[in-house]
Amino acid sequence: MKRKAALLLGAAAGAGAALVIRRRRQAAREIELEPAAEPEPDPRAEELRRRLAEARAAAADQEELGPGAAAAAADEAPPADEFEAMRRRVHAEARAAADAMKRSGEDAAP
Repeated sequence: MKRKAALLLGAAAGAGAALVIRRRRQAAREIELEPAAEPEPDPRAEELRRRLAEARAAAADQEELGPGAAAAAADEAPPADEFEAMRRRVHAEARAAADAMKRSGEDAAP
């Protein structure tokens, strides 16, 4: 008699588990069938796009003016601190050295 009760109890537990699993799968399918709501556009995105377009336009303008325009534009604003001043000086020296190398390479070319 105990075996029959254990078998009946096991069958009931299995049926209950099957119902729970079926409901979870049905709920998952319903979620998949619902159309995904489009996220609202980030208001900062348009501002970033505008600033990026301005930066690209400024870079194109500086390319048209020549290599010395970038150094002149960097020298216009006063440095915020000593580190910034040193960074600008090092970059200006590097640009000058690169320009000198380019010119010496052009002179040596046959």
